[in-house]
Amino acid sequence: MCGLAGIYYLDGGTRPEAAALRAMTDALRHRGPDGEGFHIEPGLGLGHRRLAIVDLAGGAQPMSSADGRFVISFNGEIYNHAALRQELEAMGHHFRTRSDTEAILHGWAAWGTSCLDRLNGMFAFAIWDRETRQLVLARDRLGEKPLHYARLPDGGVAFASELCGLLALPELPRRVDPQALDDFLALGYVPDPDTIYAGIRSLPAGHMLVLRQGPAVLPPPRRYWRPPTALRARPADAAAELAARLEESVRLRLMSDVPLGSFLSGGVDSSAVTALAAKAAAGPLRSFTIGFPGGADERPAAAGMAARLGTTHLAEASSPNYLDAARTQAAVFGAPFGDHSSVPTLAVCTLARRHVTVALSGDGGDEVFAGYRRYRFHQMAEAVRRTLPAGARRRVLGGLARIYPKLDTAPRWLRAKHTLTEISLDSALGYYRTVCRVHQEQRRALFSPSMRAMLQGHDPGERFATLMADCDPDASLLQAQYADLHTYLPGDILTKVDRTSMAVSLEVRPPLLDHTLVEWGMALPDALKLQRGQGKQVLRQAVAPLLPDSILNGPKQGFAAAIGGQFREGADTVRARLLGAPMLDSGLFDPAAIAEMVDRHASGRHDHSQALWQLLVLEGFLAGMAGTRAQPAIAEA
Repeated sequence: MCGLAGIYYLDGGTRPEAAALRAMTDALRHRGPDGEGFHIEPGLGLGHRRLAIVDLAGGAQPMSSADGRFVISFNGEIYNHAALRQELEAMGHHFRTRSDTEAILHGWAAWGTSCLDRLNGMFAFAIWDRETRQLVLARDRLGEKPLHYARLPDGGVAFASELCGLLALPELPRRVDPQALDDFLALGYVPDPDTIYAGIRSLPAGHMLVLRQGPAVLPPPRRYWRPPTALRARPADAAAELAARLEESVRLRLMSDVPLGSFLSGGVDSSAVTALAAKAAAGPLRSFTIGFPGGADERPAAAGMAARLGTTHLAEASSPNYLDAARTQAAVFGAPFGDHSSVPTLAVCTLARRHVTVALSGDGGDEVFAGYRRYRFHQMAEAVRRTLPAGARRRVLGGLARIYPKLDTAPRWLRAKHTLTEISLDSALGYYRTVCRVHQEQRRALFSPSMRAMLQGHDPGERFATLMADCDPDASLLQAQYADLHTYLPGDILTKVDRTSMAVSLEVRPPLLDHTLVEWGMALPDALKLQRGQGKQVLRQAVAPLLPDSILNGPKQGFAAAIGGQFREGADTVRARLLGAPMLDSGLFDPAAIAEMVDRHASGRHDHSQALWQLLVLEGFLAGMAGTRAQPAIAEA
């Protein structure tokens, strides 16, 4: 895994400064501690930091083609590069290295941008064509690897794997986008193509950006891949086909010239991946687990699975201090990030990095095979929507929701206020409410009058309505999965895994996100994914021979510890931070509303832990911004 950076000038003549490129790559050193490289010429500068995984001696970057026409800076892994190499050699191409980077170079020379359709892997890269003076930025289909870009005041286009690479350029404006901030509080992340900064964009998953010298206006990114938008007929033997697909996906991701292991949580996805990896690995596989004493401790289940598989198992206990962690989130992510499971994820990555350089993970199974509880609820809500006319739902259920008390500490079956509200809404906005972390009424109450004015009616839910409208209107479960594949998966899950693993220079590979597996799995009929209230039906059938029943049908546990108790015990610290200078000086929030929320949570009668966590993370981000630039923190909407 690596980090890339660069500057491209549309005028074709300006030569990027070496010092600027070095500053960008220095900021990305954690992504690639094993080496660095640069390519600079009029109109373009490319930088690279390398974490050596394949062809340790021959894979240095930026890499040029033998004739000098193409130059690439690449982050990721191409799992089918050996097959591509054979095909290209048969066409007359001659390779100088064993690296997957060179396979992209030859593939680009042979097929141009359609090379992207042939790549199986996780990637973000910049490839320069010296003959046409064209630069292409590309990102993998699911968004496993990040790529950000921005216009510079001098007209250049800067790009980098992480925001910190761009922020190393002092001339780049740092203005917070108020709508992105609203998205962050609503979702816990800022969905692509936006970032927390008004002038910085994220290249969406499955897209490329083609830059040509001359035009002063940047073209929009072009989509080269789309997930399925309609269901297909049931395969003859779906479980057997899935078992074969999983085996091949794991086998491809075992390619490595450095030590490799696997995360093992004791759940279905990571256990299945670890079992298949242990079976296919050339030697004993290492497995890694983090547990939470006194809570949802998965170490016993993981240890039992490890013993069954014969892996070399390493486990540690984690007792995260979330007040401390909130202050460091921005350092890891370069922006506020609201998924607190990132804290133990960083802990398991740190554990794994002490022993291996590459780790397999079980990420993606819930999105592809409908494992989240919210999918089950969405289907139940859809059944009600089909029964009751929209007007009746809004009047009756919406009216009940308005008068029903908000019972944060009651048993789950009594907390019906949000359920009634969600069912009263149309399908897309109802689904959005199930993934929303801090609802609009609460966000608006927290914001200052000026912040509310800047939002000008912005609604994060509109993004979900647009996405779900892309799918077959009769495929409601697929609509929800499709929305998640464009928002939650790249914005939360894959961002979490990439930044926490790269913070300790660890490469993580999720076999369940092989794009051919995603295309096949998402388009399966609903009954193969969700049945009798249980998700991942076909996946459970496919891996049943590998897993004990205690894991195969055990309850799903989240990878995080409870944070509400820490915020009650540390209420004075929470109050001091959220009413301190970074928050007050920003002008974003109503101090009285924040103080009331802290007090209500501290009383034990209300649970505002998620909102408080996100506000604390934001406070840490704003505190870090305060000393970096003497300019307004908020951009006008």
